[in-house]
Amino acid sequence: MSLTDKAIEQIRELIRTGALPPGSKLPPEPDLAAQLGLSRNLAREAVKALAVARVLEVRRGDGTYVTSLQPSLLLEGLGGAVELLQGDSVALRDLMEVRRLLEPIATALAATRISDAQLAEVKRHLDAMREAREDVEQLNVHDAAFHRAVVTATGNESLLTLLEGISGRTLRARIWRGLVDDKAAGRTLAEHEAIFNALSTRDAALSQAAALLHVSNTEQWLREHLRSGGPHPTINGG
Repeated sequence: MSLTDKAIEQIRELIRTGALPPGSKLPPEPDLAAQLGLSRNLAREAVKALAVARVLEVRRGDGTYVTSLQPSLLLEGLGGAVELLQGDSVALRDLMEVRRLLEPIATALAATRISDAQLAEVKRHLDAMREAREDVEQLNVHDAAFHRAVVTATGNESLLTLLEGISGRTLRARIWRGLVDDKAAGRTLAEHEAIFNALSTRDAALSQAAALLHVSNTEQWLREHLRSGGPHPTINGG
């Protein structure tokens, strides 16, 4: 472990123990360095690294603060990392596998917690997907919003952030383009409708099964597409 990594860990420990709770202001750099037994340069580098990770926020002219430490903030870099991984076919399959493990369970949980207003939001995006079945861009927008509305109904912010991160906007857009080209968009829309219908009954097992079928079919399409030597889903498109 480098000296900078050790300095980062020392500041993290102050946060973990509650010595620096969310929203609190860090001591001035000289005082922080002295408190941790660090040089000012090491303290500065550690603060910069934790600011990039959204653990700290440097406010020019005011000082450095611990952020809210909310999952949506700490995990927001995940989506960007996933986008970078999507040029790798193996990584793509791995991401789909992770989605298959998480999304059906999340949908089952949503079925037990979804409100009427949240269900109406899911239906709104389903209806918009039907209307936009020939428009890949709009299909992609409302597909993402459909799944976001479902997972939001779980009330679990960490789960929502993780699933949004691994889904990947670029990957989702390329898959929709391939589905429209393969005339499979109708089948995929039917799978979304099955998820909505299951949620409407508040049946967790049925909702989980509907989501598993949808994710598994998408994963299977992706595998066959890559195996057949078709254009990579992250290439040749916008």
